[in-house]
Amino acid sequence: MTARSGAALAKVVVGPEFGFDHLAWQSWLDEHINPAWRPGEWNAEAWLFTGDVDNRGTALRRCAVSACPTVLGAGRPGAICRRCGIDFDGIVDQDRETFLRAHVPNRRTLAGVAVTRCSIVWDGVQCTRHAITGDLCTIHYNSYRHHVFNKARTMSYEEWATTIARPFQDTAPCLIAGCTALLMSSGGLCTYHYRRWSSANRNAGGTLQMQAWTSTQAPYLGTCCFSLAPLPDLVRREVLYGLQHRDQFGQPLSPVAIRHIIQQLPELPTLVGQRDIVLTTLSRTQDANAQAKAREICWSVQVAFDAFHGIAPTDKDDLDLRAAGLKSPTRSGRRVNPRVVDLTAISQPWLRALLRQWVDIERPHSHMFNRAHKAISWASPVLAAQPGGGIDPATLRFADATAILDGFRTAAQSSGELYSSRYRRQLLGVFWKLVDFGRSADLLDLAGGFTRHASHTIPEEDVNEDEIGSAVPESVIRQLDAHQHLLGLDISYGHMPADAVAVMCQTIYIAFRDTGRRTREVASLPLDCLETTGGDISLVWDNSKSKRLRRRLPITTETAESIISWQRRRALLDIPHRSRNYLFPAITAAAGVPHINTSYVATILRSWVASIPELRDEGLGLDGNPLPFERSRIYPYAFRHSYAQRHADAGTPVDVLSELMDHASISTTMDYYQVSLKRKREAVTTMAIHSVDRSGRSAPFGSDLAYERGSVAVPYGNCVEPSNVKAGGQSCPIRFQCAGCGFYRPDPSFLPAIEQHINELRADREIAEAMDAAEYVISNLTEQIGAYREVVATMRYRLAQLPSERRAEVDEACAVLRKVRAGSRPLLPLTVVTPTTQTGQEDPT
Repeated sequence: MTARSGAALAKVVVGPEFGFDHLAWQSWLDEHINPAWRPGEWNAEAWLFTGDVDNRGTALRRCAVSACPTVLGAGRPGAICRRCGIDFDGIVDQDRETFLRAHVPNRRTLAGVAVTRCSIVWDGVQCTRHAITGDLCTIHYNSYRHHVFNKARTMSYEEWATTIARPFQDTAPCLIAGCTALLMSSGGLCTYHYRRWSSANRNAGGTLQMQAWTSTQAPYLGTCCFSLAPLPDLVRREVLYGLQHRDQFGQPLSPVAIRHIIQQLPELPTLVGQRDIVLTTLSRTQDANAQAKAREICWSVQVAFDAFHGIAPTDKDDLDLRAAGLKSPTRSGRRVNPRVVDLTAISQPWLRALLRQWVDIERPHSHMFNRAHKAISWASPVLAAQPGGGIDPATLRFADATAILDGFRTAAQSSGELYSSRYRRQLLGVFWKLVDFGRSADLLDLAGGFTRHASHTIPEEDVNEDEIGSAVPESVIRQLDAHQHLLGLDISYGHMPADAVAVMCQTIYIAFRDTGRRTREVASLPLDCLETTGGDISLVWDNSKSKRLRRRLPITTETAESIISWQRRRALLDIPHRSRNYLFPAITAAAGVPHINTSYVATILRSWVASIPELRDEGLGLDGNPLPFERSRIYPYAFRHSYAQRHADAGTPVDVLSELMDHASISTTMDYYQVSLKRKREAVTTMAIHSVDRSGRSAPFGSDLAYERGSVAVPYGNCVEPSNVKAGGQSCPIRFQCAGCGFYRPDPSFLPAIEQHINELRADREIAEAMDAAEYVISNLTEQIGAYREVVATMRYRLAQLPSERRAEVDEACAVLRKVRAGSRPLLPLTVVTPTTQTGQEDPT
């Protein structure tokens, strides 16, 4: 690398050292801390946070008892406080719902603070201090004990209260910043802090200075509060900065967890470089929530410390994607969790610097970064094997570019299997785009020969047509259906009840199985995803891949009923506000997307498949026993292939299936109709012996060759009339009234088409009768219906007589041949019309 390119791409990165200028660091934090952070919750003067239970960014809940003001930490919906729980346990004749609605808690104190005033009254003026013992404040209670008990009970309570006791009228607050309780004595402290001061001073041998002590004390902290006052000045600011920084990622703040961190935080002058010590201390408490919050705070402090020293995230070889501002691939783009990528495995410094500089300028999302990092990771060992190790980009030549091409051509997975040709081609293109970026931005001083030539391509490989789609076989889907009761068990989903989680998971599976939509399309289904028109039910969904919204897909009544059942259960749940318009809500209000995460959907499916005791494949092993099905083949997108393959095997016309799949090109749909020559030949061999004539009598072909050459496929069977065969089915002398033709040769693969034609003939007959058509027209339709019915009845009877193994073979052959026909263009028009001009002459064009 030249000096110019080195200066442009690389900076000297120095790690944090202890003994740095603490005052300068503290001043930097003061400049970057938002003084107006969380108005109404944060008291900057007192370093006190009092959470608002109505703020969705604060993890708090109210007690479910309507009349109880107690605030709880984040918990399940419907939770009640400990005292209301004790009250409920003491009631035997009231159900929970009535208790929550009608119970009125009787509290002398709430959240540790007295709520009743001292009962001493003089001349109509009541004591302003809080009642602590009985109905008296502490001073009056001590006076009462002295005069009534210590003097041999010579004075009654009434005499003491009317002659000696005088109400206090002071309204000054406690000296502790943020404490709203009234003074207990002339010492300037409330009851709570006076007790703490007395204990601390006693332990210090009476030498404790009150002013120094009060500066580090927090007010009484209820569930919704935490105070940074007990921390050293620098650590206070570091924790506050970390809390404000994590707010940018939409993560809820838990006062309970933060208070726990502050209580357990070791005595440290700073959090810089102390992550392991902090986490080790907190790990002893077994509080995973507090450990996670401490980890995030330490991360934010370290990122800020690097910025204080002028070190950007993209200057380091341990690249932190969240600190670098890379977006996640979610719809919101918000990255919640940090991710550090170690670039030191890339042996060429100029390649590492190129990737960092590209990230700094382009700010790609995670998917783009992953491909770029993968491409450079593939190219690096190839260059390392070249003379000079590829260290100096100015010495690279055309041979090095060719070597990189060979490396990408042979790139293999850990299993030794090559990556797909499409993936290798994409990553090769990404690598050269990065090199072009370095050249265009004048960051690299590369030799002219190190460039991509037109011959540097990876050819597209043909896909094995028998494995197109990777569909889950129907036999395996039937086994999955039999184990639906296991789906959603032991799955945690935020605060959602376990039974609701199970219903949601089962509905998601049914949507995959019955609709063939992509993972994201199912996860983001709108709440109003069902539409009924004329008795037909359609699923309303968004094709997010092609940006075609509000698409409609016909679905069965059973599928719709499962969705409706989940909608009813969902209506009873506490759903995050931003998920209100989605059928499958997000796990929390702070999730990256407002609906269930697609990766979590895959996790649910994998967990369910792993819990099923046995899954059998369609084939048999050498010992004659069923083969186990490879469970890794069951993933959300595989059900899309199953949906398409199910329709293709059933003979659904390719244009209809293309519309059902919402494919932009019909060529994409055609993949599901491709059948290997071997499978087609086997199907023809099987079907040739099951052909019948128009009367239902057996009329087998002599061979599979005779089946293919001596007949032509017409809409409802095969035809062996010579002139029609020669014309490719375009020269039927009786206009395709096949049931009355002696050359008609149907077989079981045409059964669905024949039955559909019978229904069409019946509809035509009803229309003819309504039109008062001539008798011979109606008779003709009636005779055709009867003839076709006889053909169908005969074939179904003969199929029923076959052994199960032979019947399965015939069914497979039928599916193959129907797929072949459905993937072809329409075979025959019902009428042949010669185009003419308006003058009646044939149009020569």
